[in-house]
Amino acid sequence: MEIKKAVDNSKKPVLVSWSSGKDSCYMLHQLLKGSEYEPVGLFSTINATNDRVAMHGVRRELLEKQAKSLEMPIALIDLPWPCSNEDYERIMGGFIEEVKNSGVQHIAFGDLFLEDIRAYREKQLEGSGITPIFPIWGIPTIRLANEMMKAGIQTRISCVDRRQISASFSGKDWDKELLEALPQKADPCGENGEFHTFVYNSPDFSASIDIKNGDTVDRDGFVYTDIMLS
Repeated sequence: MEIKKAVDNSKKPVLVSWSSGKDSCYMLHQLLKGSEYEPVGLFSTINATNDRVAMHGVRRELLEKQAKSLEMPIALIDLPWPCSNEDYERIMGGFIEEVKNSGVQHIAFGDLFLEDIRAYREKQLEGSGITPIFPIWGIPTIRLANEMMKAGIQTRISCVDRRQISASFSGKDWDKELLEALPQKADPCGENGEFHTFVYNSPDFSASIDIKNGDTVDRDGFVYTDIMLS
């Protein structure tokens, strides 16, 4: 896979798991601000049938636009749909082997507090030669939400689980006004799957991405707003 050449040899090169949303974006921002790691590339998984990030419903071209604005290479991993555990582990295992062969020994994830997700990632990478890191793990999510907004991360909700919050939130910007409107039981960062986002501006972008909302559809309890380039 293509990676960006590390500039500072005293830092450890790290590959960033990139969802297109705010958590991975802020995690990358924290790494770039100053840490023992140097981000050298991004990777995302794509639903090959729909050509989109599976849960976020974000188009491939938008991921490529984000990577271009970050001036970083991105590896887009096509997964079949439906995707069995066997297929997923085979495809991702091959990718991890490529990562290791490229000289990268760490992958960064933007997980916040779900212990089962973190344990799954650690188990999948156990014995692979790749160490997972979780740079924003455990930060209280109301504080984290405010930190993200203060940093200048601008993001739009692309998918809502209407069993947890109102479908009307889909397609809206995730900002302080929206946080105040969320039900009290909802996590402000959507870590329980209440919503997923697409970042269109960040302090690390060379330029904001001009977007518009397309159609909104309801599918199997999830409401997706098709975010498109303007």
